This record gives sequence, C-alpha cells and structure tokens, in this order.
Amino acid sequence: MIKVAPSILSADFGNLQRDVEEICNAGCDFVHVDVMDGHFVPNLTIGPVVVSAVASCATKPLDIHLMVENNTFFVDLFAPLKPEYISFHIEEEKHPHRLIQKIRSLGIKPAIVLNPHTAPESIEYLLKDLDMILLMSVNPGFGGQSFIDSVIEKASRLNKMRNSLNPNCLIEIDGGVSDKNIEQLKEVGVDVVVAGSYVFKHKNRQRAIESLQI
Repeated sequence: MIKVAPSILSADFGNLQRDVEEICNAGCDFVHVDVMDGHFVPNLTIGPVVVSAVASCATKPLDIHLMVENNTFFVDLFAPLKPEYISFHIEEEKHPHRLIQKIRSLGIKPAIVLNPHTAPESIEYLLKDLDMILLMSVNPGFGGQSFIDSVIEKASRLNKMRNSLNPNCLIEIDGGVSDKNIEQLKEVGVDVVVAGSYVFKHKNRQRAIESLQI
C-alpha cells in the first residue's frame, strides 16, 4: 500500500494544530514539512518554532524536506525534533555522502531529493546509503502546481536501480499527486506520495488520503 504524507504547506496556518490533528486522525502515514529558505527556492516558509509546534500535535512521524542552501545548518536546526526523515536536494549539496552520514548519526533516516531535471543516475553511488529518494514532480518552491508527466518514466528508471542496489530504499513523489495519477505511480514502484492541495482542499480529507493508499 502506498503511504501518504500530506504537506502542511497547503494547510491553514491560522488553524495549523487543527489541520495537523485532522490528517493524523484521518490515517496519513507521515506529516510532510517543506522548509524553504528563500534562496534555493523563491519562497520562505517555516522554521523550528513552527515545526516544533507541528511535532507536538502530530501523532504521525515528520518527513522534513529541506529546500535550502546551507543543508548542514538546517539539519542541525531540525534534528532535535527527531523527524523520521530529513531530505535534502542533491543539486545544492557539495558533500552529500558526508551529510547522509551526519543525518544517520543523529538517529534520523537520510533521504535525497531530485528536481524534475535531475537524472536518477546522479545518485547511483549514494543509493546504498539512503533510506528514501524523493522525486519532485513539480518545480520546488510553491504548492498547487500541475504534475510533470515525465517523472513517471523517471520513477520507473529509479525503481529498477533501487531494486538492484538497495531494495529497502523508498521512492517518494512530491507535487501534483491526486487520485488521477496514483495508479500510474504505483505501477512504477512509488512507495510514498506527498499530497498537499489534494488533501487539504478536499471536502473530506480522510477520503482523499484513503484514495491514495492503494
């Protein structure tokens, strides 16, 4: 069954506790937290004070996605919250293997993110050290974007590589996920989907989450 990680980027920040509790009670698998610094992507989101508040009311593990320039600084910032995963963009990190080791040493599962234009082969020599790979199916920085169809073929290629090198490593997709493309994603080996707008704008959030857990 595909696991679902609703992105709080699409939540109502005036009622953030309510929304986080609602998706947890509705059966989500992770709470996805998008951290943007206004440099790596043209948007600025949330820091450790807000994420700490999310962690205090979430009954599901946090999945923190860093879209930042100084990865090590932000890993140190969020590590005390003990998320399940911290993912960072390969496009920004000069020493990815060192950072993977650091994240794991903190008791957190390391993950790498690939932008839509970045080939899966770029992380072939890192795959054995990862717990998850996140493929962006939109350009990072803003919620509510349309799914980039070419990521389906990319996920299929990554799935073959993963099955050969590290079958326990999960494949996650982020951006434009809905009940319209979830079957395709399952067919190419996706394990986890991030869904922001689809879940939080749905009139029945539990039904939205369940429609992706196929």
